[in-house]
Amino acid sequence: MSSPAALALLTDGFGRVAETVTTLVTGASSRVLSYRPDEASNSVAWLVWHLSRVQDDHLADLAAVLAGRADPAEAGEHRIPAGQLWQQGGWATRFGLPYGPHDTGYGHASGDVAAFSATDGELLAGYHAAVHGATLEIVGSLTEPDFTRVVDRRWQPEVTAASRLVSVLNDTTQHAGQAAYVAGLAERSHG
Repeated sequence: MSSPAALALLTDGFGRVAETVTTLVTGASSRVLSYRPDEASNSVAWLVWHLSRVQDDHLADLAAVLAGRADPAEAGEHRIPAGQLWQQGGWATRFGLPYGPHDTGYGHASGDVAAFSATDGELLAGYHAAVHGATLEIVGSLTEPDFTRVVDRRWQPEVTAASRLVSVLNDTTQHAGQAAYVAGLAERSHG
């Protein structure tokens, strides 16, 4: 696949996630955004925050490796990528969540999800829009050789930029779909 085609597909895919997020949270009530079908379920707001955090975290790391500011992560290494908008853009402060400053929601248990308190649709939309803008900048800067560069050595096979981008797009698409489903349940449960 040529770079222009790959760039167009990635831009379109991440754009569709951004459209879904905007549609879900714009004008949504706090009740809908915080609704959980049961105590083991995720809310719309948590899902949107989580998909945005993972996209922010993973693409900041990818960009750092491709720019030569970081080496690919090695087996057993846990690192916090520099360049995340969550910290640098002040979003962590604005959200005021009871999680660590580098938390992405990965591995959250039911109690962690229950503690999620950010049910302001404009705040959620704003953070995702900022992450989406950064994503488009990163995607737009990719060259053909970038796609095959290893960005993470913690997995077998090692993760290339192309596989990381597809993985993040897949993850965000799934979470956006889950959020849409939960929002539909919320609407039906309260008439």
